[in-house]
Amino acid sequence: MKTIYPVIMAVPEKCSQVTRDNVLRLGALARKALMLSAQKSGIILGKLDKSAEGAPLPSGGIFWSLTHKDQYVAGVASDCPTGIDIEKIRPCSKGLYRKTADESEWKMGEPVTDLLFFRYWTAKEAVLKFFGTGLKALSQCRISKILDDHRMVLSYNSEELIVEHFYFDGHIASIISHPSIEWIVLDCRCEPKSQASCKGLSGSL
Repeated sequence: MKTIYPVIMAVPEKCSQVTRDNVLRLGALARKALMLSAQKSGIILGKLDKSAEGAPLPSGGIFWSLTHKDQYVAGVASDCPTGIDIEKIRPCSKGLYRKTADESEWKMGEPVTDLLFFRYWTAKEAVLKFFGTGLKALSQCRISKILDDHRMVLSYNSEELIVEHFYFDGHIASIISHPSIEWIVLDCRCEPKSQASCKGLSGSL
């Protein structure tokens, strides 16, 4: 399989406030990240359609996934099914912890920290995107094993998948594991001439 290039882009400050227009802008920026990912892989994407449930449909045999949050968006194109998610690592309520995983899952990663929570949350999001379902199936997606600080095994629909984590700028990104992954981080808040990838952490376009 070819290397896949998940592209992460910083969100301009004017788009970080939650408004309907900005949500649309974030979606457009995430698709730009997707196009850059495809470009890096030498892939030409066709029309980007979604299922009735809102899951991305393959475009010309190419699979794709998007995610967008207040500060960063990401997109990835791949020759096999994939899923990607990003979150800022921050404190969350204990209620959300209980909703995300049960006691047996939390015991695997003790001590339970905000970082561990977002490892679980983003990993489960990535897996559910892989299967084309939504958060309604969150409780059915389970952590099976923590391999190390960057990888864990999850189970869903009687299948097991490995998810890989990437840490940057107080955030975590999770993606379905692939034999070769090269992360690219771009700061789109800069002028085009000064765009750059994070040294030592990502590739470049």
